[in-house]
Amino acid sequence: YPSELLMQKITEDNQIPVHIHVSVSLQYVAGLKGRALVEFFHSNIAEVENEELRHLMWSSVLFYKTPSVEVMACVLLSTKAIYFLLDDSFIHADEHQSDFWNKENSDCENSSFHLSCCFVLKLNDLQSVNVGLFDQYFRITGHSADHIVTCLTRDSYNTHTFIQQLMAVLSLLARTPSPEPVDKDFYSEFGSKNTGKMENYELIHSSRVKFIYPNEEEIGDLAFLVAEKMDGLTNLPSLNILLYVLAFQVNHFEGSAQNTSTLQPKTLILTSSDLFLFDEDYISYPLPEFAKEPPKRDKYQLADGRRIRDLDRVLMGYQTYPQALTFVFDDVQNQDLMQNLTLDHFGE
Repeated sequence: YPSELLMQKITEDNQIPVHIHVSVSLQYVAGLKGRALVEFFHSNIAEVENEELRHLMWSSVLFYKTPSVEVMACVLLSTKAIYFLLDDSFIHADEHQSDFWNKENSDCENSSFHLSCCFVLKLNDLQSVNVGLFDQYFRITGHSADHIVTCLTRDSYNTHTFIQQLMAVLSLLARTPSPEPVDKDFYSEFGSKNTGKMENYELIHSSRVKFIYPNEEEIGDLAFLVAEKMDGLTNLPSLNILLYVLAFQVNHFEGSAQNTSTLQPKTLILTSSDLFLFDEDYISYPLPEFAKEPPKRDKYQLADGRRIRDLDRVLMGYQTYPQALTFVFDDVQNQDLMQNLTLDHFGE
């Protein structure tokens, strides 16, 4: 340890997405290669001498205590813990949650020394991992509200790779085995608890950590919700969700000293007749066991919706991933204008 293959892999993965701006301290981390990166991990981050770095990933993250603040993080998976190396601006982003972080280093604020805060989730404290729809994100749950983090990878490959690496590392943990299941008889197996609602697909790892995947009903519930937002314009049986993707809406501000753009996280849903943008709560659902009340907002909140038939053209940028798409719609106030003209002019 470390093998040449591992060093090559983490060097390739150590790249900040081009559309994200991060602090100087994280830019420094992203500039490290191979053995220098492993040494940086052991001298600055690792808590135990004999732990090994196994995987590195850059991802946006959300914390349960600060659900409205999405921040970029370098996620490091070792044989002992998951480390989230965070942008130092995150500490000041939400004043109401400042007690969530220990401000021991506030005297360094005015110096040229750049700080990053590191959030640590020990593998022994890990209880469950919820994988989001189409592997666009996953939520890691520990034993309290402080230990719930969602990684918004916006990429099924990154999600799949991290989950595989996490399962491999969990297999190394020595945990006491689960009690043997009690043999059930035929009647208790088939006669009770038949609520008619299928539970999410669960995979219980040998380390007793649950990996929970969405089932088909979640898509059905989402289709029903979308149909409700369409004000009965279409019948539900014919409604198919063709695409679900976590994206950013670009808000462009002109007239300032320099034309700037801000990225607003959105969930884009494409059906056979409409294009929707939703504000989605990625961190509160499904409810953790210790939650005493439901979240303050719904899982999906409609931000915008347009009919595909009103789509005039799609402009595509020529840059590499992530791709920028501009949808141009015909801005017709009265959607049934043409139909009314036809009735007026060509018949009673």
